[in-house]
Amino acid sequence: MRKPDAYLMQLFDELEKRREELNEPWGAKRNRLLSELQTSLGDFDLPHRGNEGLDPVLLERVELEEVVRERVEFSTLGGLRMPAYVVIPKAMKPGERRPGVLLWHGHGYGSRSLVGLDKDGNPRPETGKPSDNIALELARRGLVVLAPEIVGFGDRMLERDERQDPTLGNSCYNLSVSLMMSGKTTAGLRAAEALRAADYLSGRPEVSVDRLGTMGHSGGGIVASLSAALDPRIQASVVGIYPNTYRGSILAMRHCLCNYIPGILAHAEMPDVLALMAPRPLFVEAGIDDPIFPVETTKTAIEYLRVIYDELGEGARFRYDLFEGKHEVSGRLSFDWLAQTLQA
Repeated sequence: MRKPDAYLMQLFDELEKRREELNEPWGAKRNRLLSELQTSLGDFDLPHRGNEGLDPVLLERVELEEVVRERVEFSTLGGLRMPAYVVIPKAMKPGERRPGVLLWHGHGYGSRSLVGLDKDGNPRPETGKPSDNIALELARRGLVVLAPEIVGFGDRMLERDERQDPTLGNSCYNLSVSLMMSGKTTAGLRAAEALRAADYLSGRPEVSVDRLGTMGHSGGGIVASLSAALDPRIQASVVGIYPNTYRGSILAMRHCLCNYIPGILAHAEMPDVLALMAPRPLFVEAGIDDPIFPVETTKTAIEYLRVIYDELGEGARFRYDLFEGKHEVSGRLSFDWLAQTLQA
């Protein structure tokens, strides 16, 4: 056996067998997985929670036809500052509070892609797709949206990457290897920062603190799913073009290094991690022809989640949409579902 393919399959099979042999009820398994997930992600100590230590700054405020769009910045952890867009429906009355949504971008040029701007901050030509301006689509449905810049993208790339290779699209590789050598992970850092983003959003005067949701696609899907698993304040989640199995997606082909969580297969497959959001409402959407998150193993994850929600007596809280498309945002059902769920 010169080629290690069979060895890896054997290793994955052994880990799967060990997980199955535990045969735990979901309640006990969930508590164990939460603890082991946090260990696998790495220790990210949040020095503050709530409004304390955020030190927010308003960078820009733009009046648009239907919404007000702000660019803000606040502190997360370890001296890091997170820029983000806030999109507020103009239809809101003075003193009114609406549900708030954390909206996470995927791989690309960052948070500007979620608010209808190009990488330089100029209005982007419209194509007629809801994905042209996801934040606006959610605001039209009555939600206050926070679209943070995920560390490693856009304005938050490593200075050395920008200096050494201006054409590099993100800093995921160098950020990930540096964190792994330090006993931490990019996924863990992004999840920790997401908790601070939720602190900021819940403190906004326009937002109802008990009606927080999250939405993320692709690389944003891992941020949305991990942060919702770790943060019980998140009441509803949309995770798109990411839910799958590790073996069927990120271990079956080359993916960005930011997707990998050392040691996680000893404790869980991806559907187990996604199920940590249960019994809170969850919506999964996926393109039938997605080449990097194949639909057949997406269906495996969906079936696993359906069983978990049914066993908890909350089957109606789990929904999914397999749409005609590739690795792209749909929103044909998920946008309305998220708004209706948070407004219910």
